[in-house]
Amino acid sequence: MHIGTKTMGALLERNSLYLPGAEALIFENRRFTHRQLHERALGLADALHSLGLARQERVAVLATNRSEVFEIYFACYLAGYIAAPVNFRLAAPEIRYILNDAAPKVLCFEARYAALIDTLRPHLPGIEHFICIDTDQSEPPVPWAKSYDALAASGSTNGPPLRSQPDDYAHLLYTSGTTGKPKGVVHTHKAVCAWASTIALITDLNGASRVLQTTPLFHIGGFCYPYGAWWMGGTTVLMQAFEPRAVLATIERERITYTFMVAAMIQAVLAVPEVRSFDLSSMKRIVSAAAPIPVPLLKEAISVLGPIFSVQYGATEFCNGCNLPVHMVRPDGSPDDIRRLASVGHVAPGIGLRIVDEQDRDCPTGTVGEVLFKTEGMMSAYWNNHPATIEAIRDGWYHTGDLGYLDQEGFVFLVDRKKDMIISGGENIYSREVEEALHQHPKVLESAVIGMADPKWGETVKAFVVLRPNQETSQDELIKHCRTLIAGYKCPREIEFMAELPRIASGKINKVALRDLQKTRAGA
Repeated sequence: MHIGTKTMGALLERNSLYLPGAEALIFENRRFTHRQLHERALGLADALHSLGLARQERVAVLATNRSEVFEIYFACYLAGYIAAPVNFRLAAPEIRYILNDAAPKVLCFEARYAALIDTLRPHLPGIEHFICIDTDQSEPPVPWAKSYDALAASGSTNGPPLRSQPDDYAHLLYTSGTTGKPKGVVHTHKAVCAWASTIALITDLNGASRVLQTTPLFHIGGFCYPYGAWWMGGTTVLMQAFEPRAVLATIERERITYTFMVAAMIQAVLAVPEVRSFDLSSMKRIVSAAAPIPVPLLKEAISVLGPIFSVQYGATEFCNGCNLPVHMVRPDGSPDDIRRLASVGHVAPGIGLRIVDEQDRDCPTGTVGEVLFKTEGMMSAYWNNHPATIEAIRDGWYHTGDLGYLDQEGFVFLVDRKKDMIISGGENIYSREVEEALHQHPKVLESAVIGMADPKWGETVKAFVVLRPNQETSQDELIKHCRTLIAGYKCPREIEFMAELPRIASGKINKVALRDLQKTRAGA
């Protein structure tokens, strides 16, 4: 008898029992039903147990998007191991740091990273088993690693004599490190189930949903929506990487109903010359996050793809907190409708929200403060980092480090990261306000604003700007434009034009990289 799903392993078991023949996962030419995915995960979990893996020991994963990654995750979820994905975009020293911090007993890696891992092996004393995902059988085997396919085939589909518990840690996810060294975030199974349920609710996912997943699976944004779909018994179609034309072709071929795209991805899809020739009628929802979609881009996207856009706000530590649903995304609506497009909507059902000042006192409506959340889907702790944990979670509330305010109707507006706020001549300047002013210029595609050192004012505003294709403008023109919308002291003193902005895995603009670039410019 099933008395509620309290672990992700139990979710997989439930779908296998009730929806055995329904498609669960599609990757390239591979198709897995819920029963097949369950059995493959059981076999792998048993094989890992035969290597001596115990409950709550870590299994690290270094791989691009592949069906094997989900198999590894679910093997961990079934048996109570902790899945520990690693960002494949990191440099060798960063990967070494994460692997030593997570201290996995097993590392599963894609064959393309064999040479990298080989150089790191002498510095990874805790890893007892290296498992190579053999992506190309024509490649010679890695002599110091086990074959993933052979290992998975050796396990019993009865699974190991271990099962996860609701309070076990499900996975260990490392933050993107935009504000410093990456921190490991741990969620219990109970928490993952809570946010999978919330994602399904606010994204309107159901058993007929077909989710197209293109963002990396080492990031919470890479698997929270598939988990929301699987919570309802739906299907995930996985792509190894985002490629605009391939995305359109996949939507048409697989009758995709949902996907996630940040603004830059939406722009790339719209730039495909034959975008209107694809049959995209199956699409019901495109969720964007990380930052509001500029209104001109949103209008263009709706004209091509339809009124299917919504906005959500979350983080690795709590997955999702707010949602601006499709029916509230009205770029041709009233002034209030357009104003709310700069918000991230209302707090999701069942989640607590506060905006507080420096003394953790609730801020009045319209007053900027730090955004706090309390949710069953919140992280338990930062791995091996008690000081950061007690700084982030106080009295049961997670302190996001984001600055924002609530309007009279409870819409949440984010204005900046706490550490990103610019203080110029004693005045607080919120980078998002400046970015929104720049985005209202018809030639601007996107922008990012940081503070740059100034001997007189302490800091002044610098903007990095990407123009729309085939457009030209000048720094003076954009600064003049900003002066018509915001106070003079908030306007950029310097604008640098770029072909593209650096990003982290979630699609957010990497302001750490921009600050480093500015330091280089200042020292030149």
